[in-house]
Amino acid sequence: MVLVIIAASVIWLVTRTPSGPSLASNPTANPSGDDWGEAGSSPSAMPDASGGAQRPGSTPKPSGKSSGEPSPGTADATEATNESTRKAAENSTGDPAGPGERPRATTTPPSDGSPPAESPARASAPQLTQKEAYGIHGRYQRALSAAQAHKDQDAVRKLEHGLALEMTRAGFRTAEMQGTSLASGIWPNPQIWIPRRVAGEADWFVAVSYEPGVARVADVMSSAPGGWRLVASAADTRATPARFPKIATDAEGYATSLPENAPGLIATPRQIARAHLASLERAENDPRFEEGPWTSDTVLFWQRERTRLEQADWGLTLSYRLEGPVRTLRTSDGGALIWYGARSTEVRTAKQPGATVRLKGSAAVRTRNKSFATSVSATYGRMYVTHVPPAGSNEPARVLGEWSDVLESHGD
Repeated sequence: MVLVIIAASVIWLVTRTPSGPSLASNPTANPSGDDWGEAGSSPSAMPDASGGAQRPGSTPKPSGKSSGEPSPGTADATEATNESTRKAAENSTGDPAGPGERPRATTTPPSDGSPPAESPARASAPQLTQKEAYGIHGRYQRALSAAQAHKDQDAVRKLEHGLALEMTRAGFRTAEMQGTSLASGIWPNPQIWIPRRVAGEADWFVAVSYEPGVARVADVMSSAPGGWRLVASAADTRATPARFPKIATDAEGYATSLPENAPGLIATPRQIARAHLASLERAENDPRFEEGPWTSDTVLFWQRERTRLEQADWGLTLSYRLEGPVRTLRTSDGGALIWYGARSTEVRTAKQPGATVRLKGSAAVRTRNKSFATSVSATYGRMYVTHVPPAGSNEPARVLGEWSDVLESHGD
């Protein structure tokens, strides 16, 4: 995954005609429910998301730090005949930023770029050891660093899988279009947690790295037919990361994985993931989640963005859809840590002729910094890690990190 810390893209509304104001907005499809059950899915006509924090990779790049809060957009306001519309456009912002982009470690990567050729353990194979997992993750980091240095799309296919692979390759593509290099490096001394093997399921483990002043990154590696692959990651790039819960282990040091519908928590892991995404999609706070950059701050950003867009006769639609499995480890407090991914889409649509929209950040690169008079959208891959309290607890669920990367953006 590309571990570059990049603020979420921002959309600018700029006048293409002397009478049109400039505007910025980020639409999302409304979710269909706010309970712990299956949160409503995104609208059938899903708009492309135009902004978001890039997904953190297991090998963070020393490309900068994120504030952990939505970054205000800046509108390129030009002359407009309607003063109120012009002011709304000037105040319009773009997509919420946040420590979503995966940071890169500051350590210089070794020259050895060989991919992690370890094969997934078979049912009859012995339980994966700490030493083996440490080696697998280390080889992944070195190989990813080499792939990042050359933006090698083929090499990364042997290192990552699913949405993680799609996000990293998208980051490579954006860097190529922008003509910039990708920071690379190795996260030193990761802590490893390996869950006991579950019959019929792939082996997996978690590697958590922390570099003071840079970020805390939590990677998930999983076995696959072709070897070990990174399948999830999330980072907290704030100066002082939120408290990370202790993962429960048995007498031999192994962790315990839980199914997506595991009882004994304030809600099942899958319900928590869906409820979080539903809150973002509706741009409404859910009191069952602690306030922070990936919950209340993002909600507030979208609320303000929608208001500004409406004042300039533009609309916003948001969509956050859960993608892939929800991986879970039991924590020592009886709760759980869960990792999950999502595909978000933001669509901004003009209600009448006038202002035009231009994206910022990675989404702008994908649209070659063009301005659009009718609509503009962007789709992002996103990953989160969240702590879920045990049943009966009065504590809220806490989202502890994110990784996001723009997958595509379009406009007309």
